[in-house]
Amino acid sequence: MQVVETKNEGLSREFTITVAADELDQKVETKLIEVGQTVKMPGFRPGKVPMKILRQRFGQSVLGEILEGTVSESSQAVLTERSLKPAMQPKIEISSFDPGSDLVYTMAVDVMPEIEPVDFSTLSLTRYKPEITDEEVNNAMDELARNNRATQKIEKDRKTQSGDVVIMNFKGFVDGEAFEGGEATDFRLELGSGQFIPGFEDQLIGQKAGEDLTVNVSFPEEYGAANLAGKAAVFECKINEIHEYTDRVLDDEFAKELGLESLDDLRGQMRSRIEGEYAELARAKTKRELLDILFEKHDFEVPEGMVTGEFDQIWTQFTKAKEEGNIDEEDKEKDEEVLKSEYRDIAKRRVLLGLLLSHVGDMAKVEVTQEELQQAVFRQAQRYPGQEREVFEYFTKSPEMMNSLRAPIFEEKTVDYILELATVKDVSLPVDQLLESDDDSTDGAEGKKAKKTAKKSSAKKAASKKAAAKKSAD
Repeated sequence: MQVVETKNEGLSREFTITVAADELDQKVETKLIEVGQTVKMPGFRPGKVPMKILRQRFGQSVLGEILEGTVSESSQAVLTERSLKPAMQPKIEISSFDPGSDLVYTMAVDVMPEIEPVDFSTLSLTRYKPEITDEEVNNAMDELARNNRATQKIEKDRKTQSGDVVIMNFKGFVDGEAFEGGEATDFRLELGSGQFIPGFEDQLIGQKAGEDLTVNVSFPEEYGAANLAGKAAVFECKINEIHEYTDRVLDDEFAKELGLESLDDLRGQMRSRIEGEYAELARAKTKRELLDILFEKHDFEVPEGMVTGEFDQIWTQFTKAKEEGNIDEEDKEKDEEVLKSEYRDIAKRRVLLGLLLSHVGDMAKVEVTQEELQQAVFRQAQRYPGQEREVFEYFTKSPEMMNSLRAPIFEEKTVDYILELATVKDVSLPVDQLLESDDDSTDGAEGKKAKKTAKKSSAKKAASKKAAAKKSAD
């Protein structure tokens, strides 16, 4: 085998590799002899089939198998001999080959960079302790009661008010034509909830049960369904019934309905859940600050192929979010090339931090236990009630999916390792400030302010922390 290095720039390497025809022919003949020991052909005993016939019958398929194996073995040998650790799967391209001639192919590969982590004992970080007040718990309890209110039909003759729940029929039209998803019967809608497009619920206020009415609205310009975005619509509606909420009393009976012994038990579980969820936010804040510091203190070259792959994923997500009208206002005003440049910087940052944490974890011999993996699988399964067995089997039978669960656990344990070495100061922080910093902070891994989708997620989490609804009693 002859090897010529044709490129050595940064982390990029390219080689031209030649495997002699004689070597290939010998491998083919050896394989054909092996095949001939077991193949059954009319007129011949096993092991007695002439080589000429074996070549005619199996030569082409055996040659393909030998070529594939030779490329795999020889390319790996090139990397091993030069102590090169590929960052991604090498790209192989056959330059020339004809039966009976030398095999010539090129291999392009990005190699892993040399990484020298800083002395983590020199780092100073803050570990935040959320201050959970009685008011916070009381607000969550009140929200829990509101979320578990029942409604009762209003028998007296009165008009609808904001906060009422109406049972209604509606059918929507755009340009005189009914559209998919625009019709329902006995639909429950809380007026003032913002569940429908702007202006719809407002026109239902001040109406009586049994009356027909026409609602005129316009779909938002950034509405999810592109065929409806920005268009005027007419809804023919009828309010069948008007319901109003009845108050729920926070007492032992209410707690028992949720499966607990007493109101004190419910309050204790609510506090524990709020503490746990805010602790996750506090941990994320510390981690972001750590990643910011690590990014500032490390400047090694990263494999271009990995950056491109990461950028492609980010850009696909951004494009989808843009189609759904779910991007930051600041991004809407930017030129596409500017956005691509920014997101490529984000991709580079992610790759650098990912390689750094992977290297640190390996050096520290961080391991993900089977028990930790099982717990991660169970958490995934719990997200799909009634399908737990299918989800469990899906993950456990797929090495790729198991790795997707292993990676974040490995990263978190590596972060823990770094925090143990660093100087960490505990600081108490009111939850309002924690939520504000979570919403406005720069994402340590992305290096850019959280996108609209991420902010929605944070808001949703915050709401769950204040309400927790029935989950608090689970």
